[in-house]
Amino acid sequence: MNKEELVQEIAKQANVTQKEAAEVLSALIDTVQKAVAKGKKVTLVGFGTFERRERAARIGRNPQTGKELKIPASKVPAFSAGKRFKTIVNGK
Repeated sequence: MNKEELVQEIAKQANVTQKEAAEVLSALIDTVQKAVAKGKKVTLVGFGTFERRERAARIGRNPQTGKELKIPASKVPAFSAGKRFKTIVNGK
């Protein structure tokens, strides 16, 4: 499902226009991205948690040459599914 299909489904279920659904979805995505970028956790009970995680610097290997290279530390977004979401995915 892409963003357009998601907007159509949201509009249908919430009984709003596609334009309104698209605006709300865009606002949600923007808000979550900004919060996580600042290091805040965003928890949607039953759905899951978005957070920023730290990756330590490490030594990697170029798969073509086998030469070692340094991979710098970084911050990455992470998502952990909530209990209800996991249950639905497992068909229970």
